[in-house]
Amino acid sequence: MRVLQAYLVFLLVAIAVPAVEPESHPFTVHDMLAMDRISDPQVSPDAARVVFVLRSTDLEANRGRTDLWLVGADGEGLRRLTSHELGESNPRWSVDGSSVYFLASRSGSSQIWRIPVGGGEAVQVSDEPLDVTSFAVDRQGRRLAYSMDVFPDCAAPACTRQRLDEREAVASTGRIYESLLIRHWDTWKDGRRSHVFVREVGGQTTVDVMRGMDADCPSKPFGGPEEYTFTPDGEGVVFTARDVGAEEAWSTDFDLYLGALDGSAPRGLTEDNEAWDTNPVFSPDGRTLAYLAMKRPRFEADRMRVMLRAWPGGTLRTLTEDWDRSAGGPVWSAGGETIFTTSANFGQRSLFAIDVRSGAVRTVIEQGTVRSVAAAGDRLFYGLDHLSSPVELYSARADGSDERRVTRINDERVKAARMGAAEQFTFAGWNDETVYGYALKPVDFEAGRVYPVAFLIHGGPQGSFGNDFHYRWNPQAYTGAGYAVVMIDFHGSVGYGQAFTDSISGDWGGKPLEDLQKGLAAALDRYPWMDGERVAALGASYGGYMVNWIAGNWPDRFRCLVNHDGNLDEQMAYYDTEELWFPEWERGGTPWDRPDAYQKHNPINHVAKWKTPMLVIHGALDYRVVDTQGISTFTALQRRGIPSKLLYFPDENHWVSKPHNSIQWHETVLDWIDRWTRLE
Repeated sequence: MRVLQAYLVFLLVAIAVPAVEPESHPFTVHDMLAMDRISDPQVSPDAARVVFVLRSTDLEANRGRTDLWLVGADGEGLRRLTSHELGESNPRWSVDGSSVYFLASRSGSSQIWRIPVGGGEAVQVSDEPLDVTSFAVDRQGRRLAYSMDVFPDCAAPACTRQRLDEREAVASTGRIYESLLIRHWDTWKDGRRSHVFVREVGGQTTVDVMRGMDADCPSKPFGGPEEYTFTPDGEGVVFTARDVGAEEAWSTDFDLYLGALDGSAPRGLTEDNEAWDTNPVFSPDGRTLAYLAMKRPRFEADRMRVMLRAWPGGTLRTLTEDWDRSAGGPVWSAGGETIFTTSANFGQRSLFAIDVRSGAVRTVIEQGTVRSVAAAGDRLFYGLDHLSSPVELYSARADGSDERRVTRINDERVKAARMGAAEQFTFAGWNDETVYGYALKPVDFEAGRVYPVAFLIHGGPQGSFGNDFHYRWNPQAYTGAGYAVVMIDFHGSVGYGQAFTDSISGDWGGKPLEDLQKGLAAALDRYPWMDGERVAALGASYGGYMVNWIAGNWPDRFRCLVNHDGNLDEQMAYYDTEELWFPEWERGGTPWDRPDAYQKHNPINHVAKWKTPMLVIHGALDYRVVDTQGISTFTALQRRGIPSKLLYFPDENHWVSKPHNSIQWHETVLDWIDRWTRLE
C-alpha cells in the first residue's frame, strides 16, 4: 500500500533487523561511532563508477576522518581513492571521467586538488591565499567555481589575507558591531562573507562573481555547492544569496542571481519573491532552470516548491503547487523529462519522480531515508539508511524497480551490533487527527517481560523522528541498553502535509503536548511489554523546550527527564538567539508587539510546579539556544531542591559532535535514566 494513501488507513511497518550473530552484542554508542558514514556520491560521466566520501571515526584524534572511495556502478571494484591524514571532501568528476577534483588541506590550507582515477598522484589545482570551502566544475570542463570567505569590499583574495594578517598583529581583541548578525550558529562574525569565484582550469585570474555583495553563498552555516551552478554555456554562475542589508537577522529573502565572469554586478532573477529561492539546477539541454522556492517570507519551514524557468529569459511556472510535500534538491533525469526529489513522507524520507510537463508525482522509493540522489543513464543512484542500518549506496531504475545494493561498507558492523525491532504505528491525536509514531523493542526482547521506556521527543519543532540512522539521537542506543523506545511525530512535524506542519506555530505547548500524551498512552496500550510506570522523557532543542514544558504541565508522568539545549524562557530566548525570523514567525511578532504570545506557552511560568528529576545538557558554543537557558534551568531545579545534574560542554554547539563528547553524553544520559527507571 502506498504511504500516500495512509491518511485513511492504519499503517504498521515492521523494520527488518539483522539476525543475531554468535559474536554479536547489544548496540551501544561505540557501535554508532564505529559506523563509517557515506556521503556526497558522484556518478562518473559514463555512469560506470561512483566516487563518494567515507567518514570514519578516529577516537585517538577525537574527530572524524574523510577519504574518497571509488566503486563500480554494479558494486564491484570498491577501493580507496585517497588516504591523506588530513582528509578529502567535495569530489567532482572531470568532464572526460579520467580524474576527480576534490578539496584537501595537504598544502596547509583547503584547496582544490585533482587525482587520476586510473592511478597516479594528486596534484594541486588552486593556490589561493584563503581556504576554498566548496567548488563546482562547468559542463565544458574549462572553469571552476569555488567559494572563499572574503571581505566584500576587497578587490581580490590577497586583500582579505592581508587584512587578516594585520588584525592578527594587533594586541587588542575587541570587535565593534553596528548591525546584526553578530554571531551565527557557533561562530562570531568578523566581517567576511562567503563569495563565489570563477577561474579557468589552469588559469591564474580569479573573478568574484559576487563582488561587493554583503551576503553569503553558500549560505551560513549549512549551505554547500548545491547553492550555485554554472550556466549551460559556462559563461556565468547562478547562485543564491540573502542580500538584505540590516534585515538579515529577521529575513529569509534568499534570491537567485546571475553572476557574470567580467566581474560586473550580479543580476537578480527572483526578486519578485520575498521568500526563499535556492538550489538552482539546469536541465540537460540547458533550456530550463529548476530551483526550489518558498512562498511565505520569514518562515523557514514553509513548503519548498519546484520552480521551472525557461532559460535565459522565458516564462516561470510552479511545477509542484498541487503536491503537498516540501521538495528537496531537484535532480534532472538524463533526458530532462523528469525531476527527481526527496521529501519527508509519513516518517520516511522518500524518493519521488515528477513529470516535467504535467507535474504528476509518483513514488519511486518509499521506505527508509533516501539521500544524495543522482541520475545517470537509465538508473538512479542514492544513499539509503533506516533505523537498523547507516547509509549505503543503492541503484534502481527510474521507476524504483530492480533496486540493487552498490556498497556494503558497514555490513559486518551491523551484524555485530544487535538492534531493536521497530514498528510504525498510528493513533488519534489532537482533534482526532491521525498521528504517527515509532515503537522499538529492546534488544534481546523476551515475551512476557516488561521494560522501561525511553520517550524521545524530536526538535525543530518542524522536524521528525523517523526511519533513519541518527548519529546524535539514535534510538538503538536505548534499545541496546534494555529500553523500549517510543517516538511521536506530533503536530508540527514534517512529512504529513503543510497544514500539519503549520499547526504548531503559535501553539508550541498545545497540540504537540496532547499528541505526546495520547501517543504515549496509545503505545502503552498497544505494547504490553512497555512498563508505563517506568518512563523517561528525553528531548533536544524544541524537544528540550518540551521537556521543560512537560516539567510544569505533565509533572507526575515521568520518572525522570533529560533536557538537551532547550529553552526555559521564550521571551528572553528571543533576545539571546541569532535567527530572529524563527521566533517572530512562531510567535506572530516581536516580544514588544506580542508579549502575550511569548508568555502563552513559556516554561518559566510553570517552574513552581516542577518536581521531576532532570538532567540538563548544554554546549557553550550554542548560539541558537544559548547556554544561559540551560544554566537557568539547572538553577531553577537546584533552587527548588529537585534532583538534577548539569552536563556542560565548553567546546560544543547545538549538537555534540566530538566522538569522546558523544560517548560521555550517552554514558551520562543512560546512567541518569537508569538511576530513576530501574528503581522498583
